[in-house]
Amino acid sequence: MAERLKEEKKQLAIAKLNNCPTSPRKMRLVADLVRGKQVELALAILRFNSKEASRKLEKLLLSAIANWEAKNEDASIEDADLYIKEIRVDGGTMLKRLRPAPQGRAHRIRKRSNHVTMIVESNNNVQS
Repeated sequence: MAERLKEEKKQLAIAKLNNCPTSPRKMRLVADLVRGKQVELALAILRFNSKEASRKLEKLLLSAIANWEAKNEDASIEDADLYIKEIRVDGGTMLKRLRPAPQGRAHRIRKRSNHVTMIVESNNNVQS
């Protein structure tokens, strides 16, 4: 049983992007486009999307693929049929700034950031 669990863990690869200076809402718009998609299709979607968040997610996806390759050195990506199992965008730290407003008041500006977690998994079990 422990051996089977170890094999299942080998099929997963995780990549994280912390404190990305984009609001989580903007990042989720792009993340929703690629959730559950095949890796090749997701890379094509991210490469030709005009949003800035797609550049960062593309780099993160390439990192997740590289992590999967490091775990499965004998297997090839073409045979593995990789797909994005999970992509999660959480709110990160918030920089709080004050902007002067009329009549001596001040408005608070919240510069948001986010944390993205991407999990890539293989569809078919590739035996090493």
